Amino acid sequence: MKVSAKARMNRMFTNGNCLDVALDHGVCNEPGFLVGLEDMPRVIDTLVAAGPDALQLAYGQADLLQSRPDKNKPALVMRIDMGNPYNVQRHRVMWSMLQNHDEPIIGALEMDAACVVVNLFMLPDEPELFRQCVENISKVRAACHRYGMPLMIEPLVMLPNDVRGGYQVDGDAEKIVTLVRLAAEMGADIIKADPTDRPEDFHRVVEAARVPVLVRGGGKDDLRTVLAKSSALLRQGAKGLVYGRNIYQHANPKAVVNALMAMIHKDAGGEEAWDIYNNG
Repeated sequence: MKVSAKARMNRMFTNGNCLDVALDHGVCNEPGFLVGLEDMPRVIDTLVAAGPDALQLAYGQADLLQSRPDKNKPALVMRIDMGNPYNVQRHRVMWSMLQNHDEPIIGALEMDAACVVVNLFMLPDEPELFRQCVENISKVRAACHRYGMPLMIEPLVMLPNDVRGGYQVDGDAEKIVTLVRLAAEMGADIIKADPTDRPEDFHRVVEAARVPVLVRGGGKDDLRTVLAKSSALLRQGAKGLVYGRNIYQHANPKAVVNALMAMIHKDAGGEEAWDIYNNG
């Protein structure tokens, strides 16, 4: 890894671990994802004050973080692709594309991002969508190597639409491990992976990745349950979490960040993190 890439990753990871708060949901074109993100300047103010390691944003909102004069603000992780698999209703044509096809990381360089993130979708009977993702990653990987930008790949294995409907993740460990291995083979510097249905299987994901693995949060759930599951996944070797709705859709995002940061950086267990949340 180039020195410039390592320097950027050092801004994102604190002693090898990271809480990345995902706020890039505006690219998904799904109304339910935007609940809690209506006033982005306020959201950024709240989360900068909470002090996670990183905030994940798309180009159009990144200025709200990077224009701040704060010396110790969270690192910027920039989403540089978009697609329609997030929608509740599956579409006749499924697609994923880079936001800037010709110069895919130019916006991240302009905004001084610490990392870029792209999807690797695996949907049943959607080989063209998968091909588009592989093409996107290949193009981005070359640009990242040239400019010393760390690449986070987000492998997402989804269930058939008729099983649960809409954007639903398949937690089958075998499928997740296989797709994570592909992301590693394509040159990921960081992998953002879905949790396995059985948290005790997640070490297999970590072993397949050979790079830092951050656990993806998905939809909002009961916080006490989220903390307990997060603790189990971190103990399987995950280096951190990428949570969005489980933070910004809560009434007290700062308290949630405090609890998650204690788990990631101080090895707090689920119940201890729950107490930290309630005292936050």
